[in-house]
Amino acid sequence: MAGTLQIVPGELLLQSFREQVDNRISELLPPETDHPTDLHRAMRYSALAPGKRLRPVLTIAAAQACGLRSEVALDAGCAIELVHCFSLIHDDLPAIDNDDLRRGRPTCHKVFGEALAILAGDALFALAFEILAQSPVDPIRTSQTIRVLAQAAGSHGLVGGEVLDIQSEGVAGDMALLQTIHARKTGALLGACCEIGAILAGASPQIQFDLKNFGEKVGLAFQVADDVLNETSTAEQLGKAVGSDSALNKLTYPRLIGLEASRELAHQTVEDALALITPLGPASGSLATLARYAVQRDW
Repeated sequence: MAGTLQIVPGELLLQSFREQVDNRISELLPPETDHPTDLHRAMRYSALAPGKRLRPVLTIAAAQACGLRSEVALDAGCAIELVHCFSLIHDDLPAIDNDDLRRGRPTCHKVFGEALAILAGDALFALAFEILAQSPVDPIRTSQTIRVLAQAAGSHGLVGGEVLDIQSEGVAGDMALLQTIHARKTGALLGACCEIGAILAGASPQIQFDLKNFGEKVGLAFQVADDVLNETSTAEQLGKAVGSDSALNKLTYPRLIGLEASRELAHQTVEDALALITPLGPASGSLATLARYAVQRDW
């Protein structure tokens, strides 16, 4: 039927896991009735906001591709989602991007104030590592997953990428700087999702390495697509403010190479990612679907 919204396979795959992920995140979060209640309300408000849940599903898909049952990787995926949520809360603050809208509703600091938003992000970050530390797999693997997530989230990963992103506002910049920003800001955490899934499954070091690189490339493609959508989409479609990158004069792919070249780069990056999981054969089907989703969104 003309005008009917077509749901791509990646979105269907995310939908198939979303309820399971959301229910588990709700169980892992402190109840709103626990003191301090305002802090726990803020944590739940942001962590349970409607989202794609790409990170936990990537973690589960990587584990499954290596022969592990999805339920064993679920908590690790939820932990990574909490780190992602922490970054969104802090990224939206007036001192950074000053955004009023996230996932289709007011940002955490707009509802609870800046102080509680900062502390809610801090608490989600801490809870993520508590969850990982309780993994049911071998303690050595558990230790490895904690290290991988810490590195992906820290000064050489997500947080470092955010710093470079802020410092690049209004700066001419070049492709090398832009790639570094997005490799850390987005790629590092998606790489960690896939690497952690492989670690939990006891995959070989080579497979862990390949899946990490796969996730990093998917993260780059996803970020390029996000840059394009920030210029071309609507707040209703994207669930957050659009045009904010231009307003802050951020270094983005469309600003550097244009919209069409950005789209081409995203597609080529996905193809490069898919080549890395070819040795896994049919077991990598869900990973391939999620990689293609990075560039199948409405842009």
